[in-house]
Amino acid sequence: MAENPTPAPILILAGRANPPLAQEIAEHLGLPLGDLTVRRFADGEIFVRINQNARGRDVFIIQPTSPPADHIVELLLLIDAAKRASAARVTAIIPYFGYARQDRKDQPRVAIGAKLVANIIEKAGADKVLGIDFHTHQIQGFFDVPVDHLYAAMVLAGYFKSLNLHEPVIVAPDVGAAKMARGFARRMDASFAIIDKRRPAPNEAEVMQVVGEVDGRCCIIVDDMIDTAGTLVSVVNALKERGAGDVYAAATHALLSGPAVDRLTQAPVCEVVVTNTVFVPEEKRFEKLRILSIAELLARAIRYTHTNASVSQLFD
Repeated sequence: MAENPTPAPILILAGRANPPLAQEIAEHLGLPLGDLTVRRFADGEIFVRINQNARGRDVFIIQPTSPPADHIVELLLLIDAAKRASAARVTAIIPYFGYARQDRKDQPRVAIGAKLVANIIEKAGADKVLGIDFHTHQIQGFFDVPVDHLYAAMVLAGYFKSLNLHEPVIVAPDVGAAKMARGFARRMDASFAIIDKRRPAPNEAEVMQVVGEVDGRCCIIVDDMIDTAGTLVSVVNALKERGAGDVYAAATHALLSGPAVDRLTQAPVCEVVVTNTVFVPEEKRFEKLRILSIAELLARAIRYTHTNASVSQLFD
């Protein structure tokens, strides 16, 4: 019986969307980051070049597609460069998948942005995609190449377990976050509550009802992202109005757009716990913000992918 062939050597490439995360992943793998040139022409056009041999390599490109859209373009160019350099396989590591909220045609004459982005990533030449906490699970089906969808819950839940909170309640801020929050509650062996919420306009939220027992309890609000923090702050206030004790917030992706930092700084929340899927600049960091690293999780996923092992081990 023939032995399994030796995997092609790994080459880790990092776009400019989140260099610290890429460096940390490389350190966990015990590998250097690949030598790249990424610069702009005078008109702003992005130029990329891989400065080392990629032929026959198993290439992993780390690039969240958070705003601006240049990050998506940079990812596409890196994928194309690797394919044209005769890489054996190209895997796009997308810790945050942008345009994920445009996942359906719920109004007349609107684009399905998530499907469009999936199409162009495939067209650029990605053989595989790996992401963390897509805004909706159906995005996996937008790709015709293999997709590994990881969850930051194990990192976030591990942190909250270390706090030894007394009988915490995991709160889903809306129906869309219910599945994530239920999984979080199972990991922490905690009770569960959900917010019945009506959204009058984009980035605006009005809390209608809290379903579950929160009076006198420590509450942890769990969601996939914090954008302008309008939803989160309205949920925190609603829980406090209903007698909740300490309130924490947990989210995978810290976009922190517009008034988010001011809102969270002033809100009656003990701590806002996020991961480093998106780079958070110093001006967006505040005293109550705690950033946890998902670098080890992604490094393990890269290692399993490289050796054709099951990535589902990461869910145990």
